[in-house]
Amino acid sequence: MLSVSEPCLGQDEKDALISVIDSGWITAGEKVRQFEQAFAALHEAEDAVALSSCTAALHLILLGLGLGPGDEVLVPAMTFAATANSVLYVGATPVFVDIESVDVPLMSLEDAGVKCTARTKAIILVHYAGYLADREKWQEFAAKRGLMLVEDAAHASGLKEAGTFGVAAAFSFYGNKNMTTAEGGAVIAREPGLLDRIRQARGHGLTSATFQRHGSSMPGYDVTMLGYNYRIDELRAAIGLVQLKKLLDWNERRRQLTVRYKTILAERVQHVKVPFSDSRTSACHIMPIVLPSESDRAEVIAAMRASGVQTTIHYPPTHLFSYYQSKYPGTELPVTEDFASRELTLPLHPKMQECDVDLVTSALADAL
Repeated sequence: MLSVSEPCLGQDEKDALISVIDSGWITAGEKVRQFEQAFAALHEAEDAVALSSCTAALHLILLGLGLGPGDEVLVPAMTFAATANSVLYVGATPVFVDIESVDVPLMSLEDAGVKCTARTKAIILVHYAGYLADREKWQEFAAKRGLMLVEDAAHASGLKEAGTFGVAAAFSFYGNKNMTTAEGGAVIAREPGLLDRIRQARGHGLTSATFQRHGSSMPGYDVTMLGYNYRIDELRAAIGLVQLKKLLDWNERRRQLTVRYKTILAERVQHVKVPFSDSRTSACHIMPIVLPSESDRAEVIAAMRASGVQTTIHYPPTHLFSYYQSKYPGTELPVTEDFASRELTLPLHPKMQECDVDLVTSALADAL
């Protein structure tokens, strides 16, 4: 079975894990700090904070910005549920915004303008599939309304532009991402004070971490805020340091495979829509397509699986999940719903060869 995604792990990662185990220190320590600095440098940022997940990153960004009950945050529904969940974690209200179009499944500026109220305090932009939103337009939109811009850059690791839109950006290192630490995430932020608050909040709000106390003659600490257990460990950081060295090459390989996909699909399966027809910076995290309205997606998925090709869906819209329907009944996002009903994600990862793209496109053509 050709998988939709597959992590690239090998001897380098094994050696890194062994080195940490042999060191005798496996919880957050020097490796975590090295990983943070290396991740920030790759994205041309001053610093970063590594965390247990991208969800934790989004939560602590919103917490650090002081968002809470009574505040509204604009979010797309065309994303993983964690984006909206993080807003609820701080007691604020997620307001779902439609996407621009089937070709550009990123949050719509026009609908965002309609959804703004006096209670709107922030926007979470999602770089869906690794394609960056229009930075200048969103910065202008936010500045006019006095809103804070936050990036959900879970799909955009390795792009130096990610993290330059607004106050902070959250990244993911989950197992299916462009680089992985199995579980993990990171924050890049412009304001050092915000990073400091996030760094303290990830470790129960303690004024000093275990590693710092281990090397100090004064083992005491204070708790000056309500904190969380969102730390990343040395084992994951060690894997991350290895993965970072390969990330840009992997992203370029993803781009090459994406170009081949688009070329062959245009030749062989012309009635399938491939989003992002415009020239747009991307980490090429996933390969989404939009099936014709008359096709049966479930049958296409089954037929392709029978041909040895796994597919999936990115994403079931958040506002249609039972939990969110019960909290915010009557939410309608017609463009999002149309896109989501026909979207299909094809395999895309650096281990693939050109012949794999040919196999996938042939299986898709046969299935349709």
